Amino acid sequence: MDTNTSNGERRHVTLKLWPPSQNTRQVLVEQMTNNLSAPTIFTRKYGSISETEASKFAKHIEESAFSSANQHYEREPDGDGSSAVQWYASECSKLCLNVLKGGYKMEEKETMSSQVNSAIHDTFFDISKGQRAFIEEDELQTLLSPLKDPGNFYTKICFSNRSFGLGAAHVAGPILSAIKNQLTEVDLSDFVAGRPEAEALDVMTIFSEALEGSHLKHLNLSDNALGEKGVRAFSVLLYSQTDLEELYLMNDGISEEAARAVCELVPSTEKLRVLHFHNNMTGDAGAVSISKILRRCPLLVDFRCSSTRVGSEGGVALSEALSGCKNLKKLDIRDNMFGVDAGIKLSEALVNHEYLTEIYLSYLNLEDGGAIAIADALKETAPSLEVLEMAGNDITTEAAPSLASCIAKKMALVKLNLSENDLKDDGVLIISKVFGVEHDRLKEVDMSQNSLRRAAARTLAQALINKPAFKLLNINGNFISEEGIDELTDIFKENPDKLAPLDENDPDGEDFDDKDSGDEEDEGGQDELEVKLKNLDVNQEE
Repeated sequence: MDTNTSNGERRHVTLKLWPPSQNTRQVLVEQMTNNLSAPTIFTRKYGSISETEASKFAKHIEESAFSSANQHYEREPDGDGSSAVQWYASECSKLCLNVLKGGYKMEEKETMSSQVNSAIHDTFFDISKGQRAFIEEDELQTLLSPLKDPGNFYTKICFSNRSFGLGAAHVAGPILSAIKNQLTEVDLSDFVAGRPEAEALDVMTIFSEALEGSHLKHLNLSDNALGEKGVRAFSVLLYSQTDLEELYLMNDGISEEAARAVCELVPSTEKLRVLHFHNNMTGDAGAVSISKILRRCPLLVDFRCSSTRVGSEGGVALSEALSGCKNLKKLDIRDNMFGVDAGIKLSEALVNHEYLTEIYLSYLNLEDGGAIAIADALKETAPSLEVLEMAGNDITTEAAPSLASCIAKKMALVKLNLSENDLKDDGVLIISKVFGVEHDRLKEVDMSQNSLRRAAARTLAQALINKPAFKLLNINGNFISEEGIDELTDIFKENPDKLAPLDENDPDGEDFDDKDSGDEEDEGGQDELEVKLKNLDVNQEE
């Protein structure tokens, strides 16, 4: 409900060639019926079929071609539908020819019919492409005409990126109600932008009542500034769902009260596998409500609660609840204010997550205490971990041995992000040494803004450059000398694109926390770092 947008906003008028009108589609069916049954160059060569059977095939062909072209339209860069129209015509011609070439034995016709129906049953109906704008009743009547076809089998719909007013909602409501029993996925994200709050709430209520009792597996209500009022406007829909597997409530103004409403109105979560709350104002009290939902999600594999203003108390509550989600594969709780205590509590939960493949823990104020606890926990679990992000957590050299020991055991690691910390040379040298030949899937490492100098940068680059899958090393924003830059350039001379830009590097930078550091790196300092590197053997740590 973006009240900053004028209520009089109207979409810029452009010529759109897709989708074709229902009348155009019917004319094409009649034309194909004639081409399959009347004398033509192709029917004389391959044989014709009766008009009744031709009509049956023509209808199936048109529906299949429309479905295929509609999916192509989603990827069309120009957005006017011209290539979708061409695709549509080409598919119709190809399928007509296939009917004639295949003869017309009954079993072959039934096989084709079955194949076409199969495609129709998996059809995705999407009106979100094109310009983000208000949608008018007459335009919507045309756009939704395929949903009114009694023979349609649409199971997935997306109404995102178009703003519905009361008039449009009254058009869409009965249509959705008529097909709700066949729907499995509904995307209503960003569908009331620019509407006054009262109108937006009425629109949500109409959609909620239209879809009540449906058996959805996927529901996306993101980007609607719901708040508690919006959540409750969808109450009959949410409360009626018993098969939900994916629920998205991102950028929805989910406050403490709204989170409590979600907990109340989504009672059936036993089948929930994906739950996303990104970019809300949930806070600690709201996180407590979300934690109650988590305790009812034994099958959860993907949980996102990033940028939700959750502090230590809420972080502890979420962590305790996550300990029961033992099927979790992806965890994203970055950009909150957990602190050390919540980090330690999270580490206790992570020991139960052997299936984790991606974990995003950046900007949680973990410091060394939380980082060490989490690294030690992950060391003993999650053998298939592919992504580990812990940027911006005030992690110092003290935590480096634990991080290195953890990383050493993650042979499936693809991406490592420890940027915006304070690992310095000693910490990064410790971590660099664990990148062995077993890390052959590693693609990306980010150690930017860690107060690195020449020796650590060079050693890290040498440890990564020859890995078969490696794509990018980011060590920007550090204190690498001009000589160090030259060394890096030489290391990456065969693959310069694998080294991220160094435009924010400060060769004259000084680490004011290091009393022993000077304005320049002398050879003695480099020798000392090399000695430390040779003496490290974190792989042997228990």
